[in-house]
Amino acid sequence: MQLHKHLALFNKVISQGEKLGNGKYQLKQVLAWHDHDGYTCYLSFKDLTMTLYFHNKYAYDYEEEVTLTEFERLVERITRQSA
Repeated sequence: MQLHKHLALFNKVISQGEKLGNGKYQLKQVLAWHDHDGYTCYLSFKDLTMTLYFHNKYAYDYEEEVTLTEFERLVERITRQSA
């Protein structure tokens, strides 16, 4: 996995997405937010939440395997548009 693409997606959602007023931003089907100090970032898509930790660590929490596959395709598509 290329974590830099997920970080690029996070930045794109925060900078170009709609601010929802609760510290979250939405772009297309993806939500993005971070904790109070900005060291832990989150991406959410359907039933999946990806947590991006400091020092290039990450974790996924999801119900359906297909959601992970769809999310990774979405990451590729959106970050490809940025290039």
